[in-house]
Amino acid sequence: QVQLVESGGGLVQAGVSLRLSCAASGRTFSRNLMGWFRQAPGKEREFVAAIRSSGGSTYYADSVKGRFTIARDNAKNTVYLQMNSLKPEDTAVYYCAARASYSSGTYYSSGEYDYWGQGTQVTVSS
Repeated sequence: QVQLVESGGGLVQAGVSLRLSCAASGRTFSRNLMGWFRQAPGKEREFVAAIRSSGGSTYYADSVKGRFTIARDNAKNTVYLQMNSLKPEDTAVYYCAARASYSSGTYYSSGEYDYWGQGTQVTVSS
């Protein structure tokens, strides 16, 4: 059974940093597209960042570019999201996602991902 488990969320003040982790179990994802999405109250789930297989390309939403960094540790089957200079508008539930197949996939589309974590809450106060 495949599981993605996020951790690292919390309540922080604007300007600080947080690092989210997503630990995968049940299969390895070293060759798979993995991503982070978020959903704020009353809004649709939106793309945040994605990373392709080991040493591959990274992609970011314009709203987080330059502040967030996605990385992966294939030995640990884990993907990370380093979030710096957090803003109140970053407040959301953050979800980790993984694509089942090895094909490229459209990194910003939630429909391209087959496995999802339960989400971790990030709240940024002003």
